[in-house]
Amino acid sequence: MPLYHTEDQAMLKDTAASFMKTEAPTTHFRKFRDMNCKDGFSHGLWKQFAEMGFTGILVPEDQGGLGLGHVEAGIVLEEIGRNLSPSPFLTTSVAGVEALKAADAALRERWFPGILSGETVLGLAIDEGAKHNPAAIAMKAERAGNGFRLTGRKQFVIQGASADMLIVAARTAGSAGEQDGLTLFAVDKDAANLSMEAARLVDSSMGAHVAFEGVEVDADAVIGEVDQGWAVLARMLRAGRTGAASEMVGVGSAAMDMTVDYLKQRKQFGRLIGEFQALQHRAAHLYSEMEVARAVVLKAQQLLDEGSDNADLMVSVAKAKVGQATGLAVREGVQMHGGIGMTDEYDIGLYMKRDRALQEFMGDVNFHTDQVARAHGY
Repeated sequence: MPLYHTEDQAMLKDTAASFMKTEAPTTHFRKFRDMNCKDGFSHGLWKQFAEMGFTGILVPEDQGGLGLGHVEAGIVLEEIGRNLSPSPFLTTSVAGVEALKAADAALRERWFPGILSGETVLGLAIDEGAKHNPAAIAMKAERAGNGFRLTGRKQFVIQGASADMLIVAARTAGSAGEQDGLTLFAVDKDAANLSMEAARLVDSSMGAHVAFEGVEVDADAVIGEVDQGWAVLARMLRAGRTGAASEMVGVGSAAMDMTVDYLKQRKQFGRLIGEFQALQHRAAHLYSEMEVARAVVLKAQQLLDEGSDNADLMVSVAKAKVGQATGLAVREGVQMHGGIGMTDEYDIGLYMKRDRALQEFMGDVNFHTDQVARAHGY
């Protein structure tokens, strides 16, 4: 497929860009950061997302959604990144919805309506250590009556404290390091013996450290098949990783545009600093890196929508490449702004912080570079 948007996708991009710029710009982000909001996002804005139809982009049409694909979800996410719009869109409407597609009808009927109306938030309880490593999941889910008893801890669950339901990956068989034996569960936020410790992340979004101390769920809480959860987990991770890459494209593009505008306005030694050849070369290099990153992310989205066998590889390529490009964009942005770039007065530092959070979400550059190397036999 060509690496550009169709006419309908271009219309969606215009709609999403206008909405984010008007309803959820960086000033909106600053408002919720400065008020120390316990959720880190506006529930009113989340309902506006639903009114625009964004929350149902990946929900199948027969379930009341739009039945679109990852390209369309990525369009919305890029505008979210460009404006630093705080929302649970990535975890709920992208990764969470992909996991629930593998659930039985009862679970879908319970959770999809709330997602579509902007009333439900999902949390993803996957990682158990400081770094992303889903293969190392060790949390136990033991048989208990007609269901399971969950015991263990999950770290850095984005929007965990404000989530209505957690999608939890636990081990029903085997041991850490094995793909077989994992099972995914839908755990209600009010489940007994479940506790959370809220944590504000570097980009001012909210995460949580979650403890499961014998949390009991019935068999209906299983998403997919018992012991066969890796396939569902992989599906959710592909969606989350590609979505995060899309948001990072928005973050990097906005940081680059902001920096180029600054180069055109700031004077030093009586000249615009954008006239200095060294800075022109750096800006041109940054532009080329961001364009390559945008293209590879779009390719990953297209392969996901096609159900291609190469999707896993391209998703890791995309997350690694955009991690490098956006990291360059925010670093160059802060440096080219000079001392003022280190202050809170300018937005460029906010983009650096959002980049750092997204870098770690579902695997950083090193993690995905390693995945690509392994796929090629290294």
